[in-house]
Amino acid sequence: MTEEKPFPAPQRDLFVFLEVFAGEGGIQSYVKDLLGAYRSLARGTDDRLLQAADVLILRDSPDCENPLDDRLAPPGKRVFNFTYLKTQPLWWGRMRLATVLLIQLLRSQPARVFCGHINLAPLVRFLCQPLGIPYIVLTYGKEVWTPLSPPYRRALNDAACVWTIGRYSRDLACRSNEIDPAKVRILPCAIDGSVFFPGAKPQHLLDLYGLGGAKVLMTVARLWSGDIYKGVDVTIRALPTIAAAFPDVKYLVVGRGDDRPRLERLARDLGVADRVVFAGFVPTAELPDHYRVADAYIMPSQEGFGIVYLEAMATGIPVLSGDSDGSADPLQDGKLGWQVPHRDPQAVAAACLEILQGDDLRCDGVWLRQQTLEKFGKDAFVRRLGELL
Repeated sequence: MTEEKPFPAPQRDLFVFLEVFAGEGGIQSYVKDLLGAYRSLARGTDDRLLQAADVLILRDSPDCENPLDDRLAPPGKRVFNFTYLKTQPLWWGRMRLATVLLIQLLRSQPARVFCGHINLAPLVRFLCQPLGIPYIVLTYGKEVWTPLSPPYRRALNDAACVWTIGRYSRDLACRSNEIDPAKVRILPCAIDGSVFFPGAKPQHLLDLYGLGGAKVLMTVARLWSGDIYKGVDVTIRALPTIAAAFPDVKYLVVGRGDDRPRLERLARDLGVADRVVFAGFVPTAELPDHYRVADAYIMPSQEGFGIVYLEAMATGIPVLSGDSDGSADPLQDGKLGWQVPHRDPQAVAAACLEILQGDDLRCDGVWLRQQTLEKFGKDAFVRRLGELL
């Protein structure tokens, strides 16, 4: 009788993040997608655990809402072991992180360490290098677009590889910090097609915002004075030209921030205040219905990627972006949407008129959604992560 050999122990990885579940934002959303995809890859077709990971999070507390925390799963099925390190004062939390990270490295000898933010990279480098443990730095956008101080630059260049979300971020990071492009891998943002999908314009939102019978342009963006690159002011400046051809046009702006008074004043000065609706903050769960209100998603911005474009296109809404940023990836170099100079109101107006006329293939919501999910849906994200792992 042949003795059955036990399955080998799963490969163990280690993730280190600043924050994941305590707040909302592009980086947090991306990290949640990454961890969710990792978990789906961690079990083989025979339900055997192939990979497992320890996850250290500096700014999350044990009472955070974490749908990926499977601490109640049987030990042989548990993919993640989360350690939450939020502490006051903040410096004490960093001391705890350094201590716990060192202990994990010595005790578990992980196959690799994933450093979830450039701010943590010098510490990860300092502890991993003497132990011969390779580490990967995950980057997202503008945090690596400009020249960094020597400790951070060394951490990037000594990493086994650097992951980023798109070509634009890769090129800026490499140029600014002398990173070898050959060591950069791209893991694009993903969109959940089961959340963002086409539907009728919700009547309750049409009533709430006074949009009944209107052609609706829409932007979802932070309205911070430091983020005017989002282009909300440019779209407001384009409205008089658009309204001359489409008298029923209105502009729904979703987001909050200290720049709102300036934008409201601009709309009044241009005589389009009655066409601009500031919705303020909208919870994530209510965003899909807000996209369904729109006839076009307009954001002539400078993005590292632009997950909002994916959200709009998955909902079947045509999009407009800037022409010299990371939005080239979700728009597939203009195949799926309009790319215009991001500070040019006349270019924005001309493109909006084309979109509202609706004669272009890029206005076909069914086609837009299919093309978007094929390349950026959750299944595509899982496949790409599997290739990188």
